[in-house]
Amino acid sequence: VRLQRGNADDVLMRALHGRQWRSAAGAAPGRRRRHVAITAAGMVALGAASSAAVAAAGRTAQRSRPFAWAALAAAGAGAWLAGSAELAWARWAPGPRTGEEAVTVALTSAAIPVAATWHTIAGLARLPRLLSAAGGRGPWPPTERPAAVLFDRDGTLVRDVPYNGDPARVEPLPGVRAALDRLRDGGVPLAVISNQSGIARGRLTPAAVEAVNRRVEELLGPLGPWFICPHGPADGCGCRKPAPGLVLRAAEALGVAPDRCAVVGDIGADVGAALAAGARPILVPTKRTRRAEVRAAPEVAAHLEAAVDRLLGAT
Repeated sequence: VRLQRGNADDVLMRALHGRQWRSAAGAAPGRRRRHVAITAAGMVALGAASSAAVAAAGRTAQRSRPFAWAALAAAGAGAWLAGSAELAWARWAPGPRTGEEAVTVALTSAAIPVAATWHTIAGLARLPRLLSAAGGRGPWPPTERPAAVLFDRDGTLVRDVPYNGDPARVEPLPGVRAALDRLRDGGVPLAVISNQSGIARGRLTPAAVEAVNRRVEELLGPLGPWFICPHGPADGCGCRKPAPGLVLRAAEALGVAPDRCAVVGDIGADVGAALAAGARPILVPTKRTRRAEVRAAPEVAAHLEAAVDRLLGAT
């Protein structure tokens, strides 16, 4: 239920990147329309049932009205029940299908559509402010230093080893330590924002991810606070890049406005997260970076040292 907060961020992603943003970002299809329909059916059922009760207590001339309201309430309740049952089955069918899991899924499936709809409305309400933050500044002046720099981990700071939970396999990319030292010497706060879906997939434990992160800092020096998304692509969270959640959390922790942050990463999801939060993205491509991602990036640097040159104004 808590993951439905990501629906508010989905509103911003659609406004910034169009209706096809999920397919472009490799994100799973959402269920927002179904959630809204289920919630609407439930509200109709409650409202009609209330009206039926009021009409039943009214004058003799109005006694036919309770039946119409009751019919509408029954139709709404049936639609709500059917939608909630379909959602519960879709969540329960993959397993483990235990009795305890059935109860949990049934209860949360009743709450999820309401939470998703609420957060969608909240996202629409805050959309004008976020769009202003994302687009109001215009292009960053090349000599303006960011107030903080947020880094992706795998493929940006260290070699990308899929689902790595072994600190011994951590290998910094060439030139990264020197580039980071320049930022630290310049007093620029740092942070790391990293998708770690291996936790959701059961291929990593949080402890293993933390051990790898500690090894990264042993090799590269202090990197500020770490912000990890442990969810999978289908979880619908608001923190998995290209959603802006990690960027927003890092900016808040550092006491910096999101539009004063720069985000450095190696794939389009890093760029998307930065743009969604109103931050400045710099793409540092690797062999796994798609050409379309390079073409779409507002700024591209050949390597991390070149990215730091841009961030520090080549001073």
